[in-house]
Amino acid sequence: MTFAEVREQGQDSAMGTTREVGAYVGGKWRDDGPGGRLTSIDPARDEPVAQALLADAALFVEACRTARDAQRAWAAVPAPVRGRVVEQIGRLVEANKEALAALVTREIGKPIAEARGEVQEVIDTCSFFAGEGRRLYGQTVPSEMSDKQLFTFRVPVGVAAIVTAGNFPVAVPSWYLVPALLCGNAVVWKPAEYTPAIAEAFTELFVRGGLPAGVLNTVLADGATTFDGLSAALDAGLVDKIGFTGSSAVGVRIGELAGRNLQNPCLELGGKNPLVVMPDADLDLAVEGALFSGFGTAGQRCTSLGTAIVHASVHDEFLRRFDAAVRSAEIGDPTRTDVLYGPMLSARFLAGFERHLDLVRPHHALHGSTGTGRITPANPRGGFTGEPGIYAHPTIVDGVVADDDLYRTETFGPIVGVATFETFDEAVALANGHGYGLSASIYTSTPVHAFRFRERVSAGMVSVNNSTSGAEAHLPFGGNGRSGNGSRQSGIWVLDQFTRWQSMNWDYAGKLQKAQMDTAVLPADAEFRLPEA
Repeated sequence: MTFAEVREQGQDSAMGTTREVGAYVGGKWRDDGPGGRLTSIDPARDEPVAQALLADAALFVEACRTARDAQRAWAAVPAPVRGRVVEQIGRLVEANKEALAALVTREIGKPIAEARGEVQEVIDTCSFFAGEGRRLYGQTVPSEMSDKQLFTFRVPVGVAAIVTAGNFPVAVPSWYLVPALLCGNAVVWKPAEYTPAIAEAFTELFVRGGLPAGVLNTVLADGATTFDGLSAALDAGLVDKIGFTGSSAVGVRIGELAGRNLQNPCLELGGKNPLVVMPDADLDLAVEGALFSGFGTAGQRCTSLGTAIVHASVHDEFLRRFDAAVRSAEIGDPTRTDVLYGPMLSARFLAGFERHLDLVRPHHALHGSTGTGRITPANPRGGFTGEPGIYAHPTIVDGVVADDDLYRTETFGPIVGVATFETFDEAVALANGHGYGLSASIYTSTPVHAFRFRERVSAGMVSVNNSTSGAEAHLPFGGNGRSGNGSRQSGIWVLDQFTRWQSMNWDYAGKLQKAQMDTAVLPADAEFRLPEA
């Protein structure tokens, strides 16, 4: 099935027919769903998009076994040729940019401007890694002995099981799939089960870029089934690397599972990202950054702004401007280019967001909209009633302090806390105290503040006078603490996730030479001293 056919079939759902998407294993789409069925719903229009034929644990294991069987032949393809395949994938994505972006908007409700940016990130990732096929460098190393040479090589890890979330259904998977495939690994990809149409289209684009059968396998499954299948595949020796993007709680379980199998997973987890506003900040710029950081994608990003930490001297004015900016922002139809955000990803994510509103306490003050929770005819945002979609009011919570549950909890929705500080040390303490360490931002005109903040903040990514969200394809992405295990995606740094170093020594002396034992030593006159003047 071509990508054009995928898009054409997608239009049928409005007329009551919904296409079915099963697993893609060994170069073929499966038409069985041993794990049940799940219909994805356009969250802006409450219309079915596609039906996922879910896998069970046995099918996940089968996909891993298929990947194992295909991996060696793929690794034997010269790396520059694999890079050419990545380049071809990028060109296909670029040629289908508008169609893929429209599908992202339709299935998860992401505003079309953001969806186009997400697809562009896939293109940029392919562009970067196409050249890395010619730069999977090893090194020659001088030996301490004569007639001997030392070498290092990058080798693929083997089979990578990649589990990604649905809030960035194509950009984040590309961060894993592209470098993993470039390095000679075979992949089993488990996308979010509520994005079957996107998963199908994305798989088609990759496969039609030139991947041999079995090198990329896509399995739709729920979380529990995926964990059981992954555990069984590890026990069977079929998986060599796990990549996971999702919540910190699930990341802990994935890390434990990998550790029991002596593996080091690539974990990209949640965040409670701070944005510090110093007294000398450009307040209009800080408000613009906070607006996009906190409410872009309806706050459903791991890099979304958690708490704006504002100096007491500018707190009131920042809050006034921030409140005005949020109140005037457009929320609604994600096909429009002027909306701040569209619907929540699904009813499940709306329910989670509403539970987090329970963390608001009496000492907090709410700003940003005409109500809280779901936007409905009984709880509208101005003239917008939200019907028939799943929309939520943007909420600013002022008066957040370090003892608040809201300060320590990733809310994954359109809610931003505002805290106040007096000293730089207090700002840093608030930026770090929640235990997450993904992204952090500071707005200041003083270079020393920017550099001191970078030195002391625990985040893996730091922005100065910019938002907490926004990754580039050639810069390392990842966090520390509750945000991850220190692994990094994107740029050359991700190559360490999908390759292992292998060393080789070649002794052509014609005799056994023992390292550290047969090393030549040139005598020195250790007692020599210069004469005194």
